Amino acid sequence: MLEDISGEKIKEQFQSNSKVRLVTMIVGGLIVLVLGYFLYRQFIWEPINEESKETYWVGLNHAAKDSTDLAIEELNIQKNKYNGKAGGEISQFIYARQLMVKGSFEEALSELKGVDVSDSYVAVMAEGLQADCLSEMGNYGKAYASYMNAANMNDNDLTTPMYLMKAGLCAEETKNFAEATEAYQRIKDNYAAFASQKSIEKYIARAKNKITK
Repeated sequence: MLEDISGEKIKEQFQSNSKVRLVTMIVGGLIVLVLGYFLYRQFIWEPINEESKETYWVGLNHAAKDSTDLAIEELNIQKNKYNGKAGGEISQFIYARQLMVKGSFEEALSELKGVDVSDSYVAVMAEGLQADCLSEMGNYGKAYASYMNAANMNDNDLTTPMYLMKAGLCAEETKNFAEATEAYQRIKDNYAAFASQKSIEKYIARAKNKITK
């Protein structure tokens, strides 16, 4: 005999079975949440995100003209207004750089830690600027680690040797001459143009000489 699976039977089982009701409500709730998320992304978040990409140019122009105070004022507005959006994150990055120009390294470091961007080059630069702040504040140990992070994030002929060089100098400041030598040697082995420009051999020789003392 076929089991009774009529609509009335299903309704009766649903009403009498609390577990079925709970699972049904949870699944229904998840569907609503997922649908709501996609609708929000498509009709609210994405348009605002695109709009934000056009908002930091005024502040950037002020920065290019060395109008640091005006740049900071404008960028502070945009980074707060579009926080979490692409343009807001770029505004925060430039804002932090302008704080560094003013010598506010601790505040700039805090801002840079909050920068979240998809662009790999900007992400590397944000990490590198954090290291610059730490170095300016005399925290050479943490600066070394941050420079090495920046050097390793996206291997290229521009930022990688630059941050390896800075890492080496910070390592020397903390008398970690083996680490300094390793950073300089990596430049010599892999980034010939930069190595030649910086006469890297003299840095290697200096660090090696201090290891033996």
